[in-house]
Amino acid sequence: MPAPMDEAPRPPTSTPEGVNALRHLQDELSELERAGLLRTPPAAAAGPGMLVLCSNDYLGYAALPWISEGGAASGAGASRLVSGTHEAHLLAEREIAAWLGMEAALLFSSGYAANVGTVAALARPGDVIVSDALNHASLIDGCRLSGAAIEVVRHVDVEAVESALVRGRGARRRWVVTESLFSMDGDSPDLRYLRELCDCHDAALVVDEAHALGIQGPRGAGLCSEVGVRPDVLIGTLGKSIGLHGAFVAGSSTLRTYLWNRARSFVFSTGISPMVALASVDRVRRAAADDAGRSRLTMVTRQLRAGLHALGAPLLPGSSGPILPWILKSPGAAVEMSQRLAREGILVQAIRPPTVPAGTSRLRITTSASLSEADVERALSGFREALR
Repeated sequence: MPAPMDEAPRPPTSTPEGVNALRHLQDELSELERAGLLRTPPAAAAGPGMLVLCSNDYLGYAALPWISEGGAASGAGASRLVSGTHEAHLLAEREIAAWLGMEAALLFSSGYAANVGTVAALARPGDVIVSDALNHASLIDGCRLSGAAIEVVRHVDVEAVESALVRGRGARRRWVVTESLFSMDGDSPDLRYLRELCDCHDAALVVDEAHALGIQGPRGAGLCSEVGVRPDVLIGTLGKSIGLHGAFVAGSSTLRTYLWNRARSFVFSTGISPMVALASVDRVRRAAADDAGRSRLTMVTRQLRAGLHALGAPLLPGSSGPILPWILKSPGAAVEMSQRLAREGILVQAIRPPTVPAGTSRLRITTSASLSEADVERALSGFREALR
């Protein structure tokens, strides 16, 4: 018989005292450990004597002292759409757009937020997205959240991209999404051909330049600039070569206004620190003028790459620039080599699935313009000992 309407609902039966509703998490962590895929947060930062060869600080700017001049506020205080837009944000966006030869730019809180928010905002159900198989997780998640049909194509295979665009000719809109310098493999697609395909099939080209900006192209303006390609959407970060934190999307003023309204990771986030935005103005200018830093990065990368080849390190064919992937196949082998290097005072983290495909666990070795010749020799000596 139904309870009278004025009778208070009875609380659900309580769980026994001491029962942990998250007890399944430990089981899942144990499964990761058995598979050799468990990541454990470090108890402390890398020691001052460690030689770090796995960061994205390609120009060595992350260690630069903080410039506090300019009187920018430490926090934005709100979403940019409410009251969180400060003059420092606008200055940074104008500087970034000018650097890249774009009409406008919009700052995001992180590279992940920029990628996931942008792709999810632009593509819709009824669209088709052609996505490289090795795109970053943030691009993959943006594709999934968009509701569009997703065609995942073989890595840097332009013929596969063309076939996918042909199959998608009945879609509402078509999008080609790629990185310019792939973060794990250190290789690049044929950006010119992708631009031609997009123009031929009325598709938009979305390029994540996170790992190329600052170190490739004239004035460090990226690989698109280097090969004379203008993407419809260019995504970059302040947390790699620029040495700060945050990210941006650059393109037309219409794109900026659209993302201001539709990119949920932007709309519903507090604006990045105005102090960081102001610092990025100086860093972007510094990076644009830093041909010496780019030349030094090229030199130390060649030295380290040649030395690793001489040691017989199986570096991934096709990799270039400051990303040197040493393929060790199994997660256990990658972790063991990382631990051996740590004992030699060298920090190179093991990269395992799901970050990279199964069977391609690796050491993702990176270089920086801040490395000295002595650092390179020390690194090669450490690798030599770790291989014994």
